[in-house]
Amino acid sequence: MAIATINPATGELLRSFEPLTDEQIEAKLRLAAGTFPSFRRLSFAERAAMMSKAGDILESGKEEFGRLMTTEMGKTFRSAVDEAAKCAWACRYYAENAERFLADEIVETNARKSYIRYQPLGLVLAVMPWNFPFWQVFRFIAPSLMAGNVGLLKHASNVPQCALQIEEILKRAGFPEGAFQTLLIGARQVERVLADERVAAATLTGSEGAGVEVGVSAARRIKKTVLELGGSDPFIVMPSANLDEAVSWAVKARIVNNGQSCIAAKRFIVAEPIADEFERCFVAKMNALAVGDPMDAKTDLGPLSTADAVTTLQADVDATVKAGARVLTGGKPADRPGNYYAPTVLTDIPKDSPGYKEELFGPVACVFRVKDVDEAIRVANDCRFGLGASAWTNDPEERERLINEIEAGMVFINKMVASDPRMPFGGVKWSGHGRELGVHGIREFTNIKTVWIE
Repeated sequence: MAIATINPATGELLRSFEPLTDEQIEAKLRLAAGTFPSFRRLSFAERAAMMSKAGDILESGKEEFGRLMTTEMGKTFRSAVDEAAKCAWACRYYAENAERFLADEIVETNARKSYIRYQPLGLVLAVMPWNFPFWQVFRFIAPSLMAGNVGLLKHASNVPQCALQIEEILKRAGFPEGAFQTLLIGARQVERVLADERVAAATLTGSEGAGVEVGVSAARRIKKTVLELGGSDPFIVMPSANLDEAVSWAVKARIVNNGQSCIAAKRFIVAEPIADEFERCFVAKMNALAVGDPMDAKTDLGPLSTADAVTTLQADVDATVKAGARVLTGGKPADRPGNYYAPTVLTDIPKDSPGYKEELFGPVACVFRVKDVDEAIRVANDCRFGLGASAWTNDPEERERLINEIEAGMVFINKMVASDPRMPFGGVKWSGHGRELGVHGIREFTNIKTVWIE
């Protein structure tokens, strides 16, 4: 895939970039390796001052950065501005809490003194996706740099200007040359960077295929990885739920980021007694969404990121319908220029179809009817993914069962799944391993060192 900015709303090529040569990659690796020894020795207060400044820059420039995100990958301008503000929050959160999270932990043993010390690993390669082009990166940057690591970013090839802007923000914040660098490289060049002995670890958010490649490559060299991969999150609605509230949030949870989010709700699992009413209201609200220019404040749903994304989504919908599913609304690209797909609801999803087994990346909702909480849990878990889950119930017993028995890294009760700097983020099964955010996220890329003094 070419490294280029192509406006998803129009298909217009705005700017293209040549990938770095091997010599240029080597220069950046050398700079990062040279920066790490001095950067790790900075005090938490010194790093926090820079990270706080990055937060200020993000907050004050959120509309400028929002326009760039919308232009490159098509998210609505409103959500892009919110994304920049959320990045500012993450920067400030880790600036304020990193020292506490990584403080020595005394452990009482028969030693004169014994404790755990958290120390940085070194150069960390971040392979990041296009769907949240600032947030995905800053939720890595904020904890990792505050821990004393240095970062190398291989961003998705359709958001190169976002990648360059992030590096510029950190430079403006005062981070030294080499503390964080963007590598404008293609997917085939990642192996060359990851194989370099100066790179200590890697984090990837992306597809299963990309995760397997990076995970295998890192494992061959005994390098730490955090992998946040796909998700086909269940959204369970039981009879005790507030149905109007659940339906409203179901629409928001499905179309977040134009339906292109790993934690977007994709499988709507509804108890039979309320299924007819849920479907009627859900379809009506999906049909009422305003599809259009992502820069327009009135737009609810913008374009998909690329023309290929529309083609792939249509193939999945067609295969699901051919297998026996029914289309309640949508089911095809929107009749307008650009990479738009109509809000879609499918039901009667066959087990051998993409709608049951795969992650449909776009505004397509699959509705499943179940007779009780036992079947709801079974259907929710009958999936190779295990990222997040949203469950709507006001029954305390059901709530505890759903929390305990759903196979996911995150369970939200009466709320849609969302990331929060204060809480760990990540999944199980084929959704990956390791955690981002919270205290657990900052410790992922540290040497958890045992210290024993006799």
